[in-house]
Amino acid sequence: QVQLAESGGGLVQAGESLRLSCIATKPPFPLKAWAWFRRPPGKQREFVAGITVGANSGDEIVYAESVKGRFTISRDNAKNTMYLQMNDLKPEDTAVYSCNADHLPQLNGQGYWGQGTRVTVSS
Repeated sequence: QVQLAESGGGLVQAGESLRLSCIATKPPFPLKAWAWFRRPPGKQREFVAGITVGANSGDEIVYAESVKGRFTISRDNAKNTMYLQMNDLKPEDTAVYSCNADHLPQLNGQGYWGQGTRVTVSS
């Protein structure tokens, strides 16, 4: 069983930045997908960004349209850690952000979940 733990959330003003981290306990075999999802207040969970680990062609990265150009997802394989650098935050980015990881290269919310970290952006 893999456990994920997020950190880095907080309260910021619009235009400011935050970096979220997600660390995974050492998986029994490699994780092939990492993703961030978020659940805004009163809304459904939505995909934010994800990485699928490619065997030969390298990582493939995908972003939701709403965060393209502002958020950057990355990972440190040696540390089993994923990051989400969030710049130019907007009030509509307010949500609980959760990390997700899977042994299969898919970004559909299967696999393991963290408990979430809250991000609040004031205007």
